[in-house]
Amino acid sequence: MLTSLRASRWFTTAPVSDEELRQVLEAGRWAGSARNRQPWRFVVVRSGAVRRRLSGLGAYAAHLATAPVVIALAVDEDAGGEDAQFDAGRAAQNMMLAAHLQGLGSCPVSFFPATNADRAGRICRLTPPWRVRTAVCLGHPAPAPPGKSAIPTGRLPLAALVTEITDPTG
Repeated sequence: MLTSLRASRWFTTAPVSDEELRQVLEAGRWAGSARNRQPWRFVVVRSGAVRRRLSGLGAYAAHLATAPVVIALAVDEDAGGEDAQFDAGRAAQNMMLAAHLQGLGSCPVSFFPATNADRAGRICRLTPPWRVRTAVCLGHPAPAPPGKSAIPTGRLPLAALVTEITDPTG
């Protein structure tokens, strides 16, 4: 059962190997997409200066600066249609699962508002129609610093999330 994947926002200084990164990227490449459009491209950012610039593009993006690797998910929303961002999320989740299987930590980041997504694309040296709304940071996880997190922990019980309809006429 898949219940141990958790977001990692703190990382050691150990580098992510080329092979570890390749496996993560392959998992993203093999994600399903609507009508197999594959409306994504992956921009690998190892540059500390670029990671720091990306980390300033949202209230919850600060940890991008300290991750050894950031993978920006560029999406062509024109070619990918309304499904494009959903498909990018599928690719991101595949990459996070592949990272987890290798003992790496990861965390997705969304760049909002739209002006931040546009800035992220320019920082990643992309031109329209490519846009970056999401990035995944990647590295060897480190313990969280002491202190109370502003993010709630735990999960809602399954019974609070599921509604079942069994009568086909109702």
